Amino acid sequence: MRMIRIRKRNRDRNKLARRGPATVTARTAVTARTGAARWADGLSDVSIAGDPLAFPHLARTDLPDHPTTVAEYARLVREIAADRARWEPLVRYDALTRWYARLETGPGYEVWLLSWLPGQSSGFHDHGESSGVMTVVRGELIERSLTLPQPSAGGTPSGSGARTLRPGGHRVFSSGYLHEVVNGALEPAVSIHLYTPGLTEMNQYGATTVPEQHPEPQRPAQAETH
Repeated sequence: MRMIRIRKRNRDRNKLARRGPATVTARTAVTARTGAARWADGLSDVSIAGDPLAFPHLARTDLPDHPTTVAEYARLVREIAADRARWEPLVRYDALTRWYARLETGPGYEVWLLSWLPGQSSGFHDHGESSGVMTVVRGELIERSLTLPQPSAGGTPSGSGARTLRPGGHRVFSSGYLHEVVNGALEPAVSIHLYTPGLTEMNQYGATTVPEQHPEPQRPAQAETH
């Protein structure tokens, strides 16, 4: 029976190492003249693993930049809101609870799509350590906001208010921001929310811990900003 001889790939490299510095120097000179290292077995790192530059997807330079600032997050929300073909077919309504779906995730952020039937409310809540941006893309919503009590104020809220959110504007909020969002109109509404970092907790607050609030009176002849 003929025995199959297993070829050792590194035998020539090992021999080269045993021959000493003089041989290595001579081999280096040959490499410099030929422009490439040619091992006796014809193998090299490139021939074994392949040239990474031969695969364009491994060295792409046209990858999109991810948002990292509040202005960039707000711009991303506006872009998604303007792309109705992206989110409109996904919208669903649920008579028992608020419907939501994740639209996008990225390094340090996520984007959600929410729908609101008339009368549906989020209840007073915060977003833990997350800050974010929200915008209304269909219908209108009422936001009631409340700044958490400060010790220097004797435990009383340092600010509260209510505002109507309509398409075209946006709200920016920081971590610890306490608010309630409700659809007080007769038509369904849809909104887009970005959280950074991604939402991992949402603390609910009962009605007994939040003072009653009333919408601010409308100011005529003023542009609405969110």
